[in-house]
Amino acid sequence: MSQPKRVLPGFGLSLGFSLLYLSIIVFIPLSAVFIKSLGIGWNGFIDIVSSARILKALQLSFSTALFAALINVFLGLLIAWCLVRYQFPGKRIVDALIDLPFALPTAVAGIALTSLYASTGWIGQYLEPLGIHVAYTPIGITLALIFIGLPFVVRTVQPVLADLETELEEAASALGASRWQTIRHVIFPITLPAIFTGFALAFARGVGEYGSVIFIAGNQPFKTEIAPLMIISRLEEYDYAAATTIAVIMLIISFVILFAINLLQAWATRRRGRVIA
Repeated sequence: MSQPKRVLPGFGLSLGFSLLYLSIIVFIPLSAVFIKSLGIGWNGFIDIVSSARILKALQLSFSTALFAALINVFLGLLIAWCLVRYQFPGKRIVDALIDLPFALPTAVAGIALTSLYASTGWIGQYLEPLGIHVAYTPIGITLALIFIGLPFVVRTVQPVLADLETELEEAASALGASRWQTIRHVIFPITLPAIFTGFALAFARGVGEYGSVIFIAGNQPFKTEIAPLMIISRLEEYDYAAATTIAVIMLIISFVILFAINLLQAWATRRRGRVIA
């Protein structure tokens, strides 16, 4: 009995090349970060991690990234739905603008947002009398992370909505389901894995974002100082152990959160299979 032909010949060679590539690009650099941080000893590691300034920076980075990703899930789903289901003037332009944060240098985005939302900016000058301060506050950081994370959600959910057959919605309506019931029991379970993926991508990008945040944050210790800035500051001081320690903490927390998201995504995928069946 003949073996089925594979698209890529030589499984062993392909696997070996893939593992070698991943080792050079991912595993070895990450291992070097862990080894460098552990070189200062456990007590030194704890002293750096327990620093009030570093803890506040980590809290700010993860909280703003999480909040921005949640907002992007709502906005991204709404934008993707409009792009897939409706025709309107300028649709191609809007669709192209979604990818702008991918092409625009993040530093340029940070400068533009700061000039808009500063107290003398086009938008900030009207928010300032209302007591709403955006630039140089956590609100400004969240706004920057929303800007750079939105395309991840839109481009992840949009193909799923495009492949969603309208016959499913028509069948649900014919069986007496309301619009909310159709969304909850038909559309939402199918798009849930893509929503989780977009959320994870937006969150991961937001945690490590530096360029677009550094200008609008203001970088005030214990107020608007983010963890990536702490890493850069330690590197400029030649304190490589502290820089790698902060990076390790961010990696561990990010890995735990992304692992939990992947578990939820796998559960949502199984649920989607049961819904379609």
